Formats: sequence, structure tokens, C-alpha cells
Amino acid sequence: MEKKMDPVCGLDVALHYIGGKWKPILLFHLQHQPRRFGELKRLAAGISEKVLIQQLRDLTDAGILTRHDFREVPPRVEYTITGFGRTLALALQPLCEWGNANRQTLPAAEASADA
Repeated sequence: MEKKMDPVCGLDVALHYIGGKWKPILLFHLQHQPRRFGELKRLAAGISEKVLIQQLRDLTDAGILTRHDFREVPPRVEYTITGFGRTLALALQPLCEWGNANRQTLPAAEASADA
């Protein structure tokens, strides 16, 4: 049985759709142009194929991305951010700016930059 979401504030709603490590990163890489699966796998360094498939499916099911299957051989699939998804990517921009501004002062950022 799926737990019903009862959001306390808008942040609960947003995090329901973009929570976790990979969804914001995928949105960042899709905000300016469509990307193929392999491109996204390279850009989101460290993501497993299984997790990438699931994250893209979740974002597509939520109407944040669209998936276009060209039905070619070899297979070619592109993901594009929707207008709705673009509003979410814009909301993430200040968080990205905050991370850039504070990258040097945060211990966790130093550890992940060294990895």
C-alpha cells in the first residue's frame, strides 16, 4: 500500500519529486537541451544504469521530463525537460548558486571534490 502524501509545506511537495542525489543533477543537465541516455550516464558520474533508468522513469511519470523513442536501430532515446520541469529547474538554480558560493567552506564539499 502506498503512503498518501500529506505535505506540510511546498518543500515537502518539491522534495517528493526531486528528492535524492540524482534527480536534481539530471534536471541540471537537461535544462538547456535534450540528452540521450548514454550522455546522462556520463554526465551523472557514478550513477548506475539501474538507478538512472528508475530516476528518469520517475521524472517522466511526474511530467517533469518527456521521453522520445526514435524507434531506430541502434536504439535512440532522448529525454527533454517539459515546461513544468523547467519551473522546477529554475527553482533549483538558487541552490546551485548557494553551493558554488559555499563550496570551499563546507567540509562535505571538500570530501566529495577529492573523490
